Amino acid sequence: MVTTQTGSLYLQPDRNLAMELVRSTEAAAIRATPFIGKGDKNAADGAAVDAMRKFLGTVNFAGVVVIGEGEKDKAPMLYNGEAVGNGYGPACDIAVDPIDGTSLTAAGRSHAISMLAVADRGSMLDASSVFYMDKIVTGHEGIGVVDIRQSVGENIRALAKAKGKPVEEMRIAVLDRPRHEQLIEEIRSAGAGTRIILDGDVAAGINAARHDSRIDMAIGTGGSPEGVATACAIRALGGFIQGRLAPGSQDEIDKGLVAGLQFDHVYEANELVRSDNTFFVATGVTDGELVRGVRRQGDIITTESIVLRSRSGTVRRVVADHLASKWLDF
Repeated sequence: MVTTQTGSLYLQPDRNLAMELVRSTEAAAIRATPFIGKGDKNAADGAAVDAMRKFLGTVNFAGVVVIGEGEKDKAPMLYNGEAVGNGYGPACDIAVDPIDGTSLTAAGRSHAISMLAVADRGSMLDASSVFYMDKIVTGHEGIGVVDIRQSVGENIRALAKAKGKPVEEMRIAVLDRPRHEQLIEEIRSAGAGTRIILDGDVAAGINAARHDSRIDMAIGTGGSPEGVATACAIRALGGFIQGRLAPGSQDEIDKGLVAGLQFDHVYEANELVRSDNTFFVATGVTDGELVRGVRRQGDIITTESIVLRSRSGTVRRVVADHLASKWLDF
């Protein structure tokens, strides 16, 4: 058996890893499904965490969770620094969120996903000491055109020109938060329309970079860990992302400086994740624009997942049928 310490065969994550990883997000999504609309986001998250941890333990890699889930709200989590995988194969950094959109799941709303991102060991920015980040994401047309340091209106007009479409047809995704009231007003004043999302800015960012999405840009302040995970997907899509840390207290600044983070600095995609071999995998929990949610018909459970890999530039959709009897109390 070749190990990460002694072998030369498995130096980096390869394409076979993607299909192993998708089993983990499928399991998390399926296990969360009984809690959809039941009002208990921690119960849903706990079930998804347990399932993801169990399935990750069977994957042929030596993973370390760089970006864990649950840090902000003390929910169940796969914690930062946790070792996952069977310890063999490539050494990887992992960003996980067994449910991105726990509140969506608890309320029975759309756009909740189970997701994880993987890159070469030591390549992901560990921004866990600062919870929030200002982010802007677009498709490839935004490269060299959009910049987070410009005004929202300037960015919208520049991107519209690059895409060859009228400003009034532009759709900008923004989290529905009080902190974004002024941002939303600026978007509409520029003549563009908003796509207000309740949660799940990872999916919104990916949709902004997809060629077949109605979202042209995702912008606003969201989780720093989610920004790094989104960057893994954006590198696979050939899109554009920038992030700038948005500390909420002096304590966060102090912790961030100790961790080597830079403030008043714009992080580009290749700084958020310093690898050209990234994977992003997501399975739908509830229906959304990115993927459909888990469905059951009789004894068959159907899941839809998306798998992205930056080295090959591929986007794959995986639709799988599972025997419900194999999931026992589902």
